[in-house]
Amino acid sequence: MNDKVLEGKRILVPGGTGSLGKVLVRRLLSGEMGTPKSITVYSRDEAKQHQMRLDYLNRTIATDEIIFENFKKTLKFQIGDVKDFASLSSALRQADVVFNAAALKQVPTCEYFPFEAVQTNIVGAENIVSAIQQLNLPVETVVGVSTDKACMPINVMGMTKAVQERIFIQANMRAPHTRFVCVRYGNVLASRGSVIPLFHEQINSGGPVTITDAKMTRFLITLDQAVDCIFAAVRSAKPGEIFVPLAQSANMIDVAVALIGDRDIQTEDIGIRPGEKLHEALVSEEESHRTKRRGDWYAIQPMLPELSQEDDADSSGPDLEGEFSSANQVMTLEETEEMLRRNRLMISQSGGTASGMIK
Repeated sequence: MNDKVLEGKRILVPGGTGSLGKVLVRRLLSGEMGTPKSITVYSRDEAKQHQMRLDYLNRTIATDEIIFENFKKTLKFQIGDVKDFASLSSALRQADVVFNAAALKQVPTCEYFPFEAVQTNIVGAENIVSAIQQLNLPVETVVGVSTDKACMPINVMGMTKAVQERIFIQANMRAPHTRFVCVRYGNVLASRGSVIPLFHEQINSGGPVTITDAKMTRFLITLDQAVDCIFAAVRSAKPGEIFVPLAQSANMIDVAVALIGDRDIQTEDIGIRPGEKLHEALVSEEESHRTKRRGDWYAIQPMLPELSQEDDADSSGPDLEGEFSSANQVMTLEETEEMLRRNRLMISQSGGTASGMIK
């Protein structure tokens, strides 16, 4: 298998200034998937774009010489919004591969502003597909970045992401010259707005650490593991498939206890926020019947019969029995602490994380 599938490609990253987008761009610049001809970060926040550019220029991110040289040669920035068809179309004209990381993703925010979530998460995806189809753009691959909340959704964020998945999957019929695939994964450790930076802040302030529910579990992966999933989909996903990592899950109170350690800090139960679940699933019971194991990933095959591409390797039946839920195979407290330590997310006695900063 060719690992350098992005060699010489023009890459577009809507939402490239977010936590995932920044790590994705850094990994693209490393050349591990081949050296792209260009990488365009497309987003609506000029301040974040400016800061991202400065972080590379000042070597805050580009500590590796290859990354720095590729940054100077290939990284571009374009102001625009996925909700704006004309602006997005302009950006897509210069793309061979699209990683759609643009999203409204905070669960309570989406509950209070549901139509904004629809505009970004659904209309934004439709604009990508419509531009490729209507303008006959020679885009080779589109990867839609989804979430475990799209599986059996009960909140607006999950509902809009579930529809986004369906738009990208069906797009293989509308624009068959482009391969549309998705990735779906759980909570990303220490991403902006996630629970671990909140716990860090609360612990450094002396507490209390707020717990929504003592029984709550979540799939937890690192930003680099999320990018690994995206790269795996680029390499081998078939049109319409959703790639899911074989992620570990943790009890969220164990995460809090591990981070608190022996500090005299209390926890406070504040109840589940609007739209939250006790447990998340990455693959539903219904989806498990059309799910295949591909190395470190599950591949959920499309339900549309027109997109069925079953081969001999896929003809032996599903490789997953039942729902893939965060409530199953939960890490112990000790395993959770080791995972946090391994990813340099434990808080030192002087404050801050072991790495000295929170991503």
